[in-house]
Amino acid sequence: MKKIGRICLILLLGLTSLGSVVHAEDFSVSAEHAMAIEVTSGKILYEQDAETPVAVGSITTLLTAYLVFEAIEEGKLSMDTQVSISDYPYSLTGTVVSNVSLEARSYTVQDLLSAMLITSANSPAIALAEKIAGSEPAFVDMMKAQLREWGITDAQLVNATGLKNSYLGEQVYPGSSEDEENKLSAMDVAIIARRLLLDFPQVLDITSQYYYNFYGTTYSSTNQMLPEGTYGRPGVDGLKTGASETAGVSFVATLQQKNMRILTVVLLAKDGQDYPDNRFSATNELLDYVFNNFSRTTLVEKGSQHQSSSVDVFNGQAAKAKAVAKTDLYAIIRTGSTATVFAKYKDQPTVLDAPVERGQALGTLSLVDKDLIGRGYLEQHPSIEMVAAKTIPAAIWPVSWWNHFVRYVNENL
Repeated sequence: MKKIGRICLILLLGLTSLGSVVHAEDFSVSAEHAMAIEVTSGKILYEQDAETPVAVGSITTLLTAYLVFEAIEEGKLSMDTQVSISDYPYSLTGTVVSNVSLEARSYTVQDLLSAMLITSANSPAIALAEKIAGSEPAFVDMMKAQLREWGITDAQLVNATGLKNSYLGEQVYPGSSEDEENKLSAMDVAIIARRLLLDFPQVLDITSQYYYNFYGTTYSSTNQMLPEGTYGRPGVDGLKTGASETAGVSFVATLQQKNMRILTVVLLAKDGQDYPDNRFSATNELLDYVFNNFSRTTLVEKGSQHQSSSVDVFNGQAAKAKAVAKTDLYAIIRTGSTATVFAKYKDQPTVLDAPVERGQALGTLSLVDKDLIGRGYLEQHPSIEMVAAKTIPAAIWPVSWWNHFVRYVNENL
């Protein structure tokens, strides 16, 4: 009887779980602004007033980190480069706005990135900005230029940290007022965070740490959704918290699950000023919604043709070159959706001269997705390269001569 009782309980819990799936028409994040995307494709999975710029606090430092990693990639810095701490960032240490001690007055880029991203310390961000650009205002100009390159035009940036200008004394960005602070929309944040993850995935080596040692002192992450945190969720390995005393608390999260890298943005969680952890509860709700309602489906596997995709070959030992996928082409599908999702092949050029090498680019396979939320994708629809499945040598000499003779006659006579 005890065994039967346990079975009944398991069935009851299973039915309860099935009944708890929340669909799009019934779901709303407990925040003023929110967004969820699949990182690799850039597909938008959820948005809620995602285009209104608001104060984001130190979520700003995701952009600061991007420019630091870019400087490293360009050889201007390394993780071991020593960075001097000027009087300006040093004056903010030991306060509520910068929570690590910088008494040594010189630290590596690695040290400062860790303090900035894990414990949300602001002085390290200023020091890195000064190291790269010579001054924080010059660095802000770099930040603005990067946003323009990504097509972001609605942002307001006045510093490298997200602090309100009133904390910075005489160090404010030229022309900005004491009350100004950085403002980004949920869409802006999603674009910045996605580019950071795609271009510099090594950032996760830092943001996945719950504890780190900073010159003899152990600090813990402000991200309480890391597995060790109060709101720990398996798989979460980033990304950044943010807070504004005038606007509220926010959080950007990412994790890999069900063969998808998901990124969520929650800005100004409800009642967040009184209950800062609400940003984590709201993020958990959003992640549950995403994984209950979306899945990844492979349309064309690596090494496979799509509907006999091929390119004509002139003067080859075969008349056609088979075009196969260089990588998988996949789609993110919404549960229950009947909207059209398919792959479309386009060859380029339409005829190739032999020889054709194995792996040579033959065309493009694009995803056509009609099941769109908002603008659908942060960038264009995904596409992959189609390549030659095998080498096709040129025809042997007598045949080759004849083929070229016939072509010449057709084109010139």
